Amino acid sequence: MSTTTKTTATTSEKHDGFTDDERAAMKERAKELKTRTRRDTEANPESDVLAKIAELSDSDRVIAERLHAIIRAHAPSLTPKLWYGMPAYASDGKVVCFFQSAAKFKARYATLGFSDEANLDEGTMWPAAFALTELTPDVEARIGALVERAVS
Repeated sequence: MSTTTKTTATTSEKHDGFTDDERAAMKERAKELKTRTRRDTEANPESDVLAKIAELSDSDRVIAERLHAIIRAHAPSLTPKLWYGMPAYASDGKVVCFFQSAAKFKARYATLGFSDEANLDEGTMWPAAFALTELTPDVEARIGALVERAVS
């Protein structure tokens, strides 16, 4: 007589798939793409970015609001848009820099990231993301300079 052994995954096993937060970010991205295709080409996506910033937790919101103002002042050619549910800034539709909320990703700090579209290349290694815990005048000046360089 043959017996079949049934195995079940235990909750202690590691899961190599996407986390709930990653799946939520992908769903937000799909929603953004769907919304963008329905909009007039004349629509201003900045209002979506500002609404998303307003939804952030207090500490993330303060940083994101200030970061938005810095980026708009130092790189007015960049277009604000949502990217995976977070504020991003694009040139010709391609994201150059973006903000990641600490709370959304359960991280210790918020992040300002730069894509490969940013002109920040320096030798064979350069930073592409920066941890943000507070925006002091010195940090704001560094961000402004980075953003200007990224779009140069």
